[in-house]
Amino acid sequence: MPAKNVQVDGPALNAPIATARLRIEPLGARHAALLFDGMQDPAIYRWISMRRSPSAAHQAERWARVERDVLAVDGVFELGWAVQRSEDGAWIGKLDATVLADGVATNVGYFFLPPFWGRGYASEAVAALSGHLARHGVTEQHATVTLGNDASCRVLEHAGFARSRVLPGNDTLHGALVDDVEYVRRD
Repeated sequence: MPAKNVQVDGPALNAPIATARLRIEPLGARHAALLFDGMQDPAIYRWISMRRSPSAAHQAERWARVERDVLAVDGVFELGWAVQRSEDGAWIGKLDATVLADGVATNVGYFFLPPFWGRGYASEAVAALSGHLARHGVTEQHATVTLGNDASCRVLEHAGFARSRVLPGNDTLHGALVDDVEYVRRD
């Protein structure tokens, strides 16, 4: 249960995060060109309902809104971060969170480009994001994963999330309703 009288500061949440191997910076229009080609890989869309953007310009327009609209609308902050590998500067993925002003993140999400799967980057980045959110007053974080996406379940478990329940028909994937597994982290 969220702490009473918690008020998160969206602009403070929208800050860079660093780990031993990653630089995680607030998402902006410039990241579209850096991630667009990698986002064309169909493997990314096997488990998530995110739609492939038709062009880098379209993606830049969408991400410019995230960059511009950090202030809460009706107490909701829509935040995003781009993830860069420190050793060579490669842009490898994206994180996002929908955070309510009362200290609950209703949706922590992420995707990573397939060449960077299986190396622990997603676990490292999601753990860093979750810690960052907790340090800034977010006391409860929720994430959902399509049932069967075991790799993504492990990412959330490594980041301190616990499996909560199965949500039947919670999302649409490739035109069909799918069940999601909800994960929750409480700080």
